[in-house]
Amino acid sequence: MDNLPRPDRADADAAAGVFRALGDPVRLRLYLQIAARTEPVCVCDLGDAGVSQPTVSHHLRRLREAGLVDCERRGTWVHYWALPDAVRLVRELLADAPAAAPAG
Repeated sequence: MDNLPRPDRADADAAAGVFRALGDPVRLRLYLQIAARTEPVCVCDLGDAGVSQPTVSHHLRRLREAGLVDCERRGTWVHYWALPDAVRLVRELLADAPAAAPAG
C-alpha cells in the first residue's frame, strides 16, 4: 500500500474539479462535442444537448471554470475549444492508479 501514487494537493484538487465538471451528463456531452473538433466550435452549433440555450451557457461556464474549455467572442457568437491540460492531468493520475481487484 505504501507504493501507491500520492498526487499533491493541487493535482488532486484540479482532478476533482474536472471530475465534478464532467460528472454532469449535459456537460459531458457538450465537452465531447467540443473536444471532438480540431477547430473552435460556435456555441450556435452546440444546441443538440437537449436543453435550452441559457442552460447550455451555464454548463459551458462550468466547463470553463474547470479549465476544460476556453472561448472567444467572434462578432455575435462565442467559439469554444478544448484545453488539453486538465484532461491530461486526470489521465496521468488514473494511469498511475493501481488496477482494481476483481470483485468476489
